[in-house]
Amino acid sequence: MFNEKQTQVLQYDIDESRIKSRSKGNINLSYLEAFDIIETANKIFGYGNWNYSITSLETVSQETNSNQNIVIAYKAVVNVTINDLAHNKHVSREDVGFGTGIAKQLSDAHEGGAKEAVTDAIKRAMRSFGNQFGNSLYNKSRQKSQQSNQPLQLHNQQLQQEQPQIQQNHSPQEFSSLYNLGLQVLEQGTDLVVIGEDIFNKKDSIKACGFRWDSGRKLWYRSLQEVA
Repeated sequence: MFNEKQTQVLQYDIDESRIKSRSKGNINLSYLEAFDIIETANKIFGYGNWNYSITSLETVSQETNSNQNIVIAYKAVVNVTINDLAHNKHVSREDVGFGTGIAKQLSDAHEGGAKEAVTDAIKRAMRSFGNQFGNSLYNKSRQKSQQSNQPLQLHNQQLQQEQPQIQQNHSPQEFSSLYNLGLQVLEQGTDLVVIGEDIFNKKDSIKACGFRWDSGRKLWYRSLQEVA
């Protein structure tokens, strides 16, 4: 369906820095912003190699709230199509989204509700392509996994605080791919160790640089002798 590079990128864990959150009632919701979804699609599939069309757009309800604002709810159905490099139709996905427009003016309420519904439908259709488009955010066990990683994050913070006592004699260019992810490679005794935020979700890149996980010390390491 996709070329090898695209498939590889689609299988990467999502970068936590892309994830935003908002409160709805007593629930904290995680989501990706619309511009982020579009930017990611451009990077993975290429500019002009994907597009979307609005299959349907209709109002669901209209009322006036206690503040005398007009409240209009919209439903949109959007079809997303991904093309190959020769611009041949590759695969398409379709999903439904909902949006609410609230404004004093009727036209403004219509505009807000329609835009939000279309955006929601695009995001829902794109998530079928995997984690890079937020599919993992719907995983109910994700929050539990984040809580289990807190001890590891605290451990990495302690390592960073001890950084002045750790020698750094290796060249950063050796592990530029890790530095590009916001990680650091430091010398600790006879080993190189990797530290940084959200380190567990970047394990594939760390493994690719020859590092191994030490469950006892709770860190990624590689012997200096191997590097030499």
